[in-house]
Amino acid sequence: MGWASKENGELLSLASGQFDVFLTTDQRLSYQQSVAKYDVAVLVLVALRNTLEHLRPLIPAALRMLTQVKPGQIYRVGE
Repeated sequence: MGWASKENGELLSLASGQFDVFLTTDQRLSYQQSVAKYDVAVLVLVALRNTLEHLRPLIPAALRMLTQVKPGQIYRVGE
C-alpha cells in the first residue's frame, strides 16, 4: 500500500473510509490526533512491549472489542 513512511495523521486519513478499524500500538496517537474527524475507529493495543509475546494475550479482548467499535472513537485494549 506504500504507507510505511506515513505519519499518524496521514495514516488515519488514508485508512478513513477504506477500513473500519485502525489498529496500532502507538499509545501517543490518542493524545496527538483528533480521531473524531476520521471515519475509522482506532484500536490501541497496550502492552509492556510491542513484541508478539506481549501482544498475543491481547488478541481475544481485541476481537471482542471489534464488535463494538464506532468510527471516530479510540479504544484501548490491555490497560
